Amino acid sequence: MHESQHSDNRYYKKMAGTAAVFVFADLNKASPVERDGLVWDREELQLDQLSKNGQIKESMASVLALEGLEEYDPPEDGDCRYVEAIGAEFIYFKQKQAWIQRPQESKQ
Repeated sequence: MHESQHSDNRYYKKMAGTAAVFVFADLNKASPVERDGLVWDREELQLDQLSKNGQIKESMASVLALEGLEEYDPPEDGDCRYVEAIGAEFIYFKQKQAWIQRPQESKQ
């Protein structure tokens, strides 16, 4: 983890109130990110190991809804869900047991 810094590389912050939901550090929508100033880069999150074999699943209203999926619709590695409140897609990374905002362009 690094202290917040500006760079051309994409950085991620963890959403407050979640065990492991990561959004772009420069997300320009109101969102409750951790206020500790820590950010993760692609290498630290090991994004090069993300599965490309997941399924597109139903949209979710908020990132907090992603956290409860283990109870009724357990995610598989690489599953993708669009989160309406943020207007972005998230991919499940089983190795990290985390939802990570997709590096590709978000839906409009």
